[in-house]
Amino acid sequence: MQQNNSVTEFILLGLTEDLMRQKMVFVIVFIFYVGTMVGNLLIIVTIKSSRTLGSPMYFFLFYLSLADSCFSTSIAPRLIVDALSAKRIISYNECMTQVFALHFFGSMEVFVLILMAVDRYVAICKPLHYPNIMSQQVCNILIVLAWIGAFIHSITQIILALRLPFCGPNLIDHYCCDLQPLMELACMDTYVINLLMVSNSGAITTTGFVILMISYIVILHSLRNHSAEGRKKALSTCTSHIIVVVLFFVPCIFIYTRPPTTFAMDKMVTIFYTIGTPFLNPFIYTLRNAEVKNAMRMIWHIKITSEGKR
Repeated sequence: MQQNNSVTEFILLGLTEDLMRQKMVFVIVFIFYVGTMVGNLLIIVTIKSSRTLGSPMYFFLFYLSLADSCFSTSIAPRLIVDALSAKRIISYNECMTQVFALHFFGSMEVFVLILMAVDRYVAICKPLHYPNIMSQQVCNILIVLAWIGAFIHSITQIILALRLPFCGPNLIDHYCCDLQPLMELACMDTYVINLLMVSNSGAITTTGFVILMISYIVILHSLRNHSAEGRKKALSTCTSHIIVVVLFFVPCIFIYTRPPTTFAMDKMVTIFYTIGTPFLNPFIYTLRNAEVKNAMRMIWHIKITSEGKR
């Protein structure tokens, strides 16, 4: 990996240089990461254990929670450790690995959100054909395609990152490795690479966001023909999805669809979609979804009952 480079490691400047603020970062990120893992793992276990959550919507929610857990893990643990470290050194190979993981699980989340919107569209707009269109076999194929798409995207990003030569400064003004901060350290003209990054990451986030918004507009428009109870249930589900989409896509679009310039707010925007959104997703889906909450209660009731009998 390190050919044509005199730099074998980087120093992450992190979110702040102030010692007191570093401790605050440690506490806040630690709480968010633990909450992310507990919340998403609870959803994963609930969906796998419950017989009532066998519909395609929960099949895709399972993979969204899995992607969220891995996406947050690619960033949060190192940020937690670095918050208490005097020197935040990351090797070149570790940096490239983080770039790959960040984009792999991030793009997986994008694709799963799109699949969830497709599922809701078919369920609401084509209810009679829903069982055939969204069969288990079709859902499995769609998830496999999502994994393949995420892999292709992340491989493209890592190839761009490996093309960057580093021969001088190694201070990354960020808390993680990504193409945007790395391009500032490269000793070459990065215009073409930035253009390729925008056409890759920027295109995926922007296109995904547009597709999702159009699909939800169509869904909401079609709800006029449903009963009041059907509208209420569908609207509740779609509202949850729209909240997640806005929280995730808007910061991503801000970061990945612009010229190679940095702003003071970049790190805070990035921490919002890498740490904040994975933390909020379980709450959005469980607090607004009666079926998931009921399934959780049943599972815990069965476990407590079985423990009591022992």
